[in-house]
Amino acid sequence: MTIGSAGEHTWRYRLWQHLRETYGGPFRIVGPRETLYDKATNASDSYEYADPEFPRAHLAGWGEGWQHMTPLIADAVRVHKPDVLLVSLGLIDLGFYTDADQTAENARLFVAEARSSNPRIAIALLPVIPNVRAETDPPFAAQVVRFNELLAKTAADLDEPRSPLLLTSPPPTYDIHQDTYDGTHPNASGEHKIAGAFAGAMYQAWDVGQPYLAGTD
Repeated sequence: MTIGSAGEHTWRYRLWQHLRETYGGPFRIVGPRETLYDKATNASDSYEYADPEFPRAHLAGWGEGWQHMTPLIADAVRVHKPDVLLVSLGLIDLGFYTDADQTAENARLFVAEARSSNPRIAIALLPVIPNVRAETDPPFAAQVVRFNELLAKTAADLDEPRSPLLLTSPPPTYDIHQDTYDGTHPNASGEHKIAGAFAGAMYQAWDVGQPYLAGTD
């Protein structure tokens, strides 16, 4: 949902647009990766962004979750020097790799690894948002609820003044039938709502930017 696929804008782009219009200071989007996922090649090798002018740096992967990103985050922070991490992970972990408690442990380790490279890093965490599997698989839905509860506890436990850890509220009107193209991956309206969740959290907690004005394009 973060890397996006060929031809898409991505929620990263929507947030970049929003910050360009509302944030008073300079900022950069950083990360070791640039590509989108290409469904035709089944590989993350596409540069076909809907807007080719988007500064596309990121650390996201199709099919990659907390357990994949945790070993990468310390080097990514050390090399690319972000001040803020915006993290949307967990669905793929719960779906294929780890249960809720194991996934939450990976989230805690991720935070520790990021702070090992920058003890003042700020991190905003998005809980797992609605998805089609949770509508049709009650045990999986229970794991999503359990993980989101544990993620909230992680944010509360690990938050500290020099390295704030912020739990972002899920988009309140997110509807998998209206905001995704397959029940999981966001379409344009879903991209806006995810971007708006991060933008609203950063504005309310850290006074960054302004409230998000949702678009539909």
